[in-house]
Amino acid sequence: MKLTRRTFFKVSAIGATAVAGAAAPAAASSLAPAGEDSRAVLVDTTRCVGCRSCEAACAEANRLPDPAMAGDERVFEAKRETDQRAFTVVNRYTVAKDDVRFIKTQCMHCVDPACVSACPARALEKTASGPVTYTGSRCLGCRYCMLSCPFGVPKFEYDKPVPYVKKCTFCAERQAQGLPPACADACPTGALSFGTRAALIEEAKLRIYQNPDQYVHHVYGEREVGGTSWLYIGDVDLDRLGLPGGLGETPRPALASTALGAVPLILTLWPPILMGLHAITKRRNDVKDDVAAGEARHD
Repeated sequence: MKLTRRTFFKVSAIGATAVAGAAAPAAASSLAPAGEDSRAVLVDTTRCVGCRSCEAACAEANRLPDPAMAGDERVFEAKRETDQRAFTVVNRYTVAKDDVRFIKTQCMHCVDPACVSACPARALEKTASGPVTYTGSRCLGCRYCMLSCPFGVPKFEYDKPVPYVKKCTFCAERQAQGLPPACADACPTGALSFGTRAALIEEAKLRIYQNPDQYVHHVYGEREVGGTSWLYIGDVDLDRLGLPGGLGETPRPALASTALGAVPLILTLWPPILMGLHAITKRRNDVKDDVAAGEARHD
């Protein structure tokens, strides 16, 4: 029987939870805790003016298409989501009559990421410095990272013959060179502050303490789902600006591990699922080679 991606996902649907459960404990145990050197960005929504300089800088740094409708205010008429062509987006929200706020969103780079624990191939890894990195050559195309992410960030290249998962990289390569993320470097208003996570949490709390009437007394991302590398403060509740509320403080890998502990027998599906994933990955690599060979012939 010829194994296609569609057939595989039909057969293995009941095993998806088992894969996440099998991978979660191993991946979670390999994560380094967010120490003093873990990097983060503080987003102060009271300072964001919606200039979208961050979008342009991100597109340039990651060799992505130019931001949609650059310089056109009509871009804010509909909410936009991050996708494989735009790793960060700025949206506008009306909070009162003639009163609007802007907010930038991207991968949150969780302290204990659900996507890392869900990935059976270790294509996603949490680095000690903060970024959640992705290695496309390891990716099996299972998309469990997309299912597990509480922020709905990872996106799949459905339109590509050799598809990968795409998301904000937290400019890991720039950070390795001692540079801030491109978006933070480009922000002209100070809405984005880059530094260590511990220092930025203190900075956020200091701003709230010094301006108690200006800010809601909450640092979003300090504790949500175990903490994130992107932290937010503002003068309105941040769920009014599109950030998901009610996430709780428990890291998602821990929740998955607890829930799956009651169904150990389903793990017997693990070997055949891995075989199927291997077949799909091999097929994708073959397609990639065929595409490259075809392009070489045309050249």
